[in-house]
Amino acid sequence: MRDPPGDRSLDDRLAFGVVNLDKPPGPSAHQVAGWVRDMAGVDRAAHAGTLDPKVTGCLPTMLGDATRLAPVFLEGRKEYIAVLELHGAPPADLPDVLATFEGEIYQKPPRKSAVSRRLRTRRVHTLDHLETRDRQVLLRIECASGTYVRKLCHDLGLALGTGAHMGDLRRSATDPFDDCDLTTLQDLADALAFAEDGDEEPLREVVAPAERILTGLPAVTVAPSAAEQVATGAPVYAPGVLDADDAPKDALVACFTPDGSAVCLGRLVGDPGAESGIVVDLERVLV
Repeated sequence: MRDPPGDRSLDDRLAFGVVNLDKPPGPSAHQVAGWVRDMAGVDRAAHAGTLDPKVTGCLPTMLGDATRLAPVFLEGRKEYIAVLELHGAPPADLPDVLATFEGEIYQKPPRKSAVSRRLRTRRVHTLDHLETRDRQVLLRIECASGTYVRKLCHDLGLALGTGAHMGDLRRSATDPFDDCDLTTLQDLADALAFAEDGDEEPLREVVAPAERILTGLPAVTVAPSAAEQVATGAPVYAPGVLDADDAPKDALVACFTPDGSAVCLGRLVGDPGAESGIVVDLERVLV
């Protein structure tokens, strides 16, 4: 079992941590994750959701065993600030057209995507018009994971009758992270240098315990004895559950020991208040 998140050594934090990285323009998200891996001296690093090379912003990067938590980011929302480049003058009904794109929309991934090009639905939670300047429209888009903003901008242009493409794009949030405490690559490099000189505090500020990734999920608290069984691959049984947040059946949940250390990710399949039976089926073991 790991120590409580606040009591871990710096090496343990790097082995199970996350950096809320501010991706710069130019490199791919994969390349940035590789740089973070090499800088931190860990065996693995993975980013939370691909950003194209020109796109900047919130790119949580998981270190070491925290890479097992990548499925969490498939459940949450994303938020972007985008420039819609119109091919003609903005029409008078611009706000009304934007409003029609809130809710369920159909999208087919672009040809260059890494997934199959089948028609799928995605939800746009909010599409806010922030500003218009000449033929440029500044938008704030809150949407489900897997939404292609470039394709959304193309479709908006068709609906507006002017044609359009995506200009600058910045991701401002990916649940449960946002742009309020982003770390640049330079910040990380500086913090690592300070740590080598004996000052660990800057690195502890930029590398959070991996449990931060789980803050948006329903939590199940399990007894230490149940956590030891999970470590060998057993599911979470009802007698080992000490407490649980309300959650619908089949919801993705995070299990913790009473001291707040993550144990596993899993699906809620049973009643946490029952006296017997399986409560959580495992998806990722974290101990």
